[in-house]
Amino acid sequence: MATTVRAEKNAVVPAQNGPAAPWTAEELAEVRERLAVEIEELNAEIARAESEIASNDVTDGAGDDQADAGARTYQREREIALTLNSRDLVAQNERAIARIDAGTYGVCESCHQPIGKERLQAFPRATLCVACKQREERR
Repeated sequence: MATTVRAEKNAVVPAQNGPAAPWTAEELAEVRERLAVEIEELNAEIARAESEIASNDVTDGAGDDQADAGARTYQREREIALTLNSRDLVAQNERAIARIDAGTYGVCESCHQPIGKERLQAFPRATLCVACKQREERR
């Protein structure tokens, strides 16, 4: 029997597979704060990377040999890939915060069973329980 998940005072999110302690409102607030801080850090990283990409676009590379041009292209593509990854992490964090606010944090999106508390403490963006994640990765 699943316990209703609420993001209000004294809310509980049941732990998967057993008698682990339920989430308290304070623990959910800590997770929410951790995610918000990470969003701020990632947004700062994205801004820095975009600034660096833009400043490197201004240089014309006149007189560079093929190796220099290749190195610049590799560096630019690497910065773009890291920026895209950071944007994805921001989206995942924002989704986790929305799930906390909606009262659905800690419930597997696939099987609708509780996600283990330890899993969420280690990876607060998790949307799948361990069993469903393993099934997904095998595909």
